[in-house]
Amino acid sequence: MNACVDTAGIAQRVRWSALDNAERLRVLQRPGRDGAPALAQSVAAIVDDVRRDGDAALRAITARLDGVELQAFEVGEAEFAAAEAMVPVALREAMARAAARIEAFHAPGGLQEYSVETAPGVVCERLVRPIARVGLYVPAGSAPLPSTALMLGVPARLAGCAQVVLCTPPRRDGSADPAVLVAARMTGVHRVFKLGGAQAIAALALGTAEVPACDKVFGPGNAWVTEAKRQLAQAGDVAIDLPAGPSEVLVIADAGADAEFVAADLLSQAEHGPDSQVLLVSDAPALLAAVEAALARQLEALPRADIARQALQRSRLVEVEDLEDAFALSNLYAPEHMILALREPRRWLGRVTSAGSIFLGDHTPEALGDYCSGTNHVLPTDGAAHAWSGVSVAAFQKTISVQAATPAGIAAIGPDAVTIAAAEGLEAHANAVRLRLPEARA
Repeated sequence: MNACVDTAGIAQRVRWSALDNAERLRVLQRPGRDGAPALAQSVAAIVDDVRRDGDAALRAITARLDGVELQAFEVGEAEFAAAEAMVPVALREAMARAAARIEAFHAPGGLQEYSVETAPGVVCERLVRPIARVGLYVPAGSAPLPSTALMLGVPARLAGCAQVVLCTPPRRDGSADPAVLVAARMTGVHRVFKLGGAQAIAALALGTAEVPACDKVFGPGNAWVTEAKRQLAQAGDVAIDLPAGPSEVLVIADAGADAEFVAADLLSQAEHGPDSQVLLVSDAPALLAAVEAALARQLEALPRADIARQALQRSRLVEVEDLEDAFALSNLYAPEHMILALREPRRWLGRVTSAGSIFLGDHTPEALGDYCSGTNHVLPTDGAAHAWSGVSVAAFQKTISVQAATPAGIAAIGPDAVTIAAAEGLEAHANAVRLRLPEARA
């Protein structure tokens, strides 16, 4: 087999050992990187419009991009009530059970306060406080995501944030998706605004007459949303949770993996959007061939086949010499989602250094994490898992350090402060301690 083979428009087949380092990096390149400068300029124009014209800009942008003219962005009580009546009981109950599992997993994950006596008479503490004002973004472009409202609303409530608002794109009729509204209310979020894309992130970051400004913005989205978060955070307008852009999954599979299961897992991410990316890495050529065939069969039955097919064109089926190479590749890529379709998946966990969320074995599809296992599906993408973690209760909290010194305490450690301050040439620092030492030693 050549190093790279086009597999009938499904996904490119690659033999990893035949590639040099530059070729390997090209194989692992995410979609959309080529158009990044133009995207950044377009997003900057939207942010500038919202910064300058506030709600007027939001109305104009929403009319242009979403095709709907809104008199008011905020969802009213009548629309919430209508949403409750429209959502099927089975869906409402499934979301309630998912919310309970999300809470069960996240509740122990908040930051902890502690106190340490670092020297006799010197006590240092850490306090934990919720971030006061948070904004949640729930995508609803090609598919509404009420599950994201659960993933963000539950930890925000557990953290105790005082102001929680949510933005989600309007539908063509000017309403918000009913399931998103029901999910929001289920988590205790009562203020929802019908705004999408980069303009929604700008509104949450900057604030307008109608949309309250937030201290931190959370949520996944397309490349426009991710770029808006990046720009506004870089400008110092708002903090962000993490880079959470187009979805991606990397599957490491051995010869014993079920090709139909693996293909289904790849397609479950490919259907998110044309800019999604899926990778299969295996040391079993027969498994790779079987997955190719399964992808073609399953793709034809999908309602979102056209979207998935576009994503697959930028995706890869990678043959490696052994599983050690597979994990080295994965750690270089740092996937948002990682599935270990292996006979002993837990044995390989120690090899993973960078991934957003890991799914072990044949019976743990990534879709469980998307909806109802309890872990969070707002995860770092585009290689950000090298340094970022998924959303948790801790992401909605901040810490404040406290210290208290008795006279004996400053007498014991003050000379160290004086010495270090003098070395740094900061005499006022040294003097602030030195003045207190005679009285403390008395």
